[in-house]
Amino acid sequence: MADPAVTLQGVSLMRWMRDDYAYDLKNQVFSILEGRHQKQSRKLVLADISLEIARGEKVGLIGPNGAGKSTLLKTICGILHPTSGEVNTNGHIVPLLELGAGFDPELPVIENIILYGVLLGSSRKAMLEKVSSVLQFAELQNYGSVPVKVLSSGMAARLGFAIATDVKPDILILDEVLSIGDEHFKQKCRRRLEQFWQEHVTVIVVSHELEFIRQACDRAIWLDNGRVAFDGPAREAVAAYLGAIEREAREAIASLR
Repeated sequence: MADPAVTLQGVSLMRWMRDDYAYDLKNQVFSILEGRHQKQSRKLVLADISLEIARGEKVGLIGPNGAGKSTLLKTICGILHPTSGEVNTNGHIVPLLELGAGFDPELPVIENIILYGVLLGSSRKAMLEKVSSVLQFAELQNYGSVPVKVLSSGMAARLGFAIATDVKPDILILDEVLSIGDEHFKQKCRRRLEQFWQEHVTVIVVSHELEFIRQACDRAIWLDNGRVAFDGPAREAVAAYLGAIEREAREAIASLR
């Protein structure tokens, strides 16, 4: 594949089990004294993933919860570093993983628009020029001077989406952002994303909305337990994934008889 936007070679990632973080220091000490302390364990979250994503390609990541989809996005973005293997990206990445995660709750909305945009790679001058359009898209025209902490979670998510999609990326990373807001705002999000689809922007999206993946993506990658179960045309990948779900459901019902 010539001049890929994203390349992963033999990428594996081990993470500590979530339960191991649940113990504070006091619990750790008492568990040792009582002889019930267990050695921390790690789980293989991504397993030997190799793939290339071309410039301008629209790729959907599908699979059940816990399959490694969000972890793979964070690895591509450089938020997480693989235990083994290499990740290479070519271009300016804008990640929409946790909308609004970079906001300062004490600062006014307008200041956060500027701050968030700068964090995503834009200049302060450019963000000053975008303030009006961001507020309008997020439907927060009357909230520019109030602290972000007074916004509802839905309003903050709308603001994050509006800022991130107003900064023109080479690679756009989306993690379930189509689920934010009411149906009216979801439609606005889809229309804005269609602009990226029409331009030569590489898009990698995680979504449980399989019809969206089937219609909007060129290609889909089905992850199962951190491994690539299928990589191919979006319609074929969705069909294979749904087929596996149906088989598992039939087997589960048969086991109860």
